[in-house]
Amino acid sequence: MTATDASATPAGRGGAEPTLSVGHMDVVYKVRGRDRLALRDVSFEVGRRESYGLVGESGSGKSTVALALTRYLPRNGRVSAGTVSINGADPLAMSGTDLRHLRARTVSMVYQEPGKALNPSIRVGRQVAEVYEVAGLHRAEAAERAEAMLRKVQIADPGRVMGRYAHQLSGGMAQRVVIAMALAAEPALLILDEPTTALDATVEAEVLDLVSALRAEFDTSVLFISHNLAVIAKMCDRVGVLYAGELVEEGPAREVFEDPRHPYTVGLLRCIPRRGQRKDHGRLDTIPGFLPPAGHTLSGCVFAPRCLLAEDRCREAPPPSYQIAAARTSRCYRHDVAPSLPRATPEDKPLPGPPASAETLVQLAGLSKTFGARGSRGSRGEQVHALTGVDLELERGETLGLVGESGSGKTTLAWVLLGLLPPDPGATVELAGQPLAADVRRRPRSQLRALQIVFQNPDSALNRRHTVRRLISRPLARLAGLSGERLRARLAELITSVRLEDRHLAMRPNQLSGGLKQRVAIARAFGSGPAVVVCDEPTSALDVSVQAAILNLLADLQADEQVSYLFISHDLGVVRYLSDRIAVLYLGKVMEVGPAERVFSGPHHPYTEALLSAVPSLDGQRADRIKLSGEIPSATNLPTGCVFHTRCPRRLPSGICESEEPPLREVEPGHRMSCHIPLDELQNLQRAGQPT
Repeated sequence: MTATDASATPAGRGGAEPTLSVGHMDVVYKVRGRDRLALRDVSFEVGRRESYGLVGESGSGKSTVALALTRYLPRNGRVSAGTVSINGADPLAMSGTDLRHLRARTVSMVYQEPGKALNPSIRVGRQVAEVYEVAGLHRAEAAERAEAMLRKVQIADPGRVMGRYAHQLSGGMAQRVVIAMALAAEPALLILDEPTTALDATVEAEVLDLVSALRAEFDTSVLFISHNLAVIAKMCDRVGVLYAGELVEEGPAREVFEDPRHPYTVGLLRCIPRRGQRKDHGRLDTIPGFLPPAGHTLSGCVFAPRCLLAEDRCREAPPPSYQIAAARTSRCYRHDVAPSLPRATPEDKPLPGPPASAETLVQLAGLSKTFGARGSRGSRGEQVHALTGVDLELERGETLGLVGESGSGKTTLAWVLLGLLPPDPGATVELAGQPLAADVRRRPRSQLRALQIVFQNPDSALNRRHTVRRLISRPLARLAGLSGERLRARLAELITSVRLEDRHLAMRPNQLSGGLKQRVAIARAFGSGPAVVVCDEPTSALDVSVQAAILNLLADLQADEQVSYLFISHDLGVVRYLSDRIAVLYLGKVMEVGPAERVFSGPHHPYTEALLSAVPSLDGQRADRIKLSGEIPSATNLPTGCVFHTRCPRRLPSGICESEEPPLREVEPGHRMSCHIPLDELQNLQRAGQPT
């Protein structure tokens, strides 16, 4: 293999001029009067109608690339070297008027959080119509085109949606509105920056299918930024792997993911639970160490400090970009042996499962939760049925995974268990055979110690004014009653168990990375010696490398302390890795519950089947997605019969699904399902891949 210029890729994939061309681009941020390099010598192209993926950990520079291309860098950032061409135009040389024209007509961007991209004080219809008005259409015609575009992005009843505000939309609907705004100008280049990170599996699949269809219809090129490698594998023709501001590997997405030739790419792929990998069969591999800070001045390869294949030459001089194949490059001296990268974590470490004679620790029976909605004038409105007749149990030392779309009641169930919301009268909520008071303020200290939570976003859960020492020590003193030497000993034990160091104790949350913050949150939750820890999307905002470390940590802590987890997540691969049993919720009702392997391997409830079919796969072996019709019905007016029948692709023609609610019955030992279709018939239908 020979070294080559990283920018020497075939123009436009087929001879046509590329839509986007980036050549040897450097980006610097001025911090405390000093320029710090954030991107170094980045070169890539996106051809006509091509989809190009950009992957890497947080801090690698992915979003900086997008902001640099559109000249949206903050005031202290600038492109200090290199060239950029978008549809033949140079945004770096443009004046204000020309740049606004480029942003309005040629390039559009979809951000990670649609709620922040939409103006909360302007109705959705006006926001979409403004795009057409900027293009020169009259207001009435712009409104018509806006409604047509909302219909094109598969929003049901677009006329009504146009009259709503952003807060009245679901996450998936808000993201479709943002995509409609981005595509209204029929841009040559569409930049997607983590557009599906906060979405459920089914909504994510719908958004991805929508982007693919619209890309073909509008002949749009796509730059897709994500840390979800499976999404990139599904959506992108080619992929570039970014690390510490450098493009370390590039090539066709399928080839890069099947045969990675840079140790960093190998490490990223090993962090992902794949092919049904579970905690009791060994831990996930991780990438040791941390990204270097912006402005680092390493003399050799930027990945050398974390690379287990690094040699002296790797630390002495940066490697050139080697040509691996006609359209593949790798910036690694040892690209030929990169796939044999040694494991960073110990060899597969078997972890014990729950005790064979496990006792029931948490018992939920007849659990319902109804919220009272109010009318526009403050009058008593309809009732919102968040949970209806939920029966679940959690055994000591096990993980119960709770899955379902947004609005299914997962978080409501967790909050009722924690005493943050009271259940409806008649519900049974018990811990170790003792009833739990509906209000957390009425629970004794022993129950407060026994039930803890790790939230999705550690930034919101940790007081930024307190040091790590105080954040972890406070529950030790207030709940566990420790002081003096006993408190210091327990603190030292905790920071060791969550892989923190003594130097972190004096830091505040804003001085820590996302992964370190989540470790602090986990240490705080485990400080009082809990029996149950509720994990509410604890890894959804983390990179795959940090996610793997957190999942390993949770598995190790469970094995050591026999704690039980109620694990809530929309990432079904993560749920499968950590969970012993799975409960599937839909509109506040349990559709299916059973051993994780049984639920995932099938036959499943039709709703579970649809959820699993929506998950993108790195190896491309996923069956065709089962598309659910329509939106989730309103929780204020639940459907009669089976609540899932309005969207079920396997609804029986006899009408029983519409008229009778199926009981949650045991279809196999330990496996319960709420469905009128017999298990053997479901199995035959799902093997054939056909609806009823």
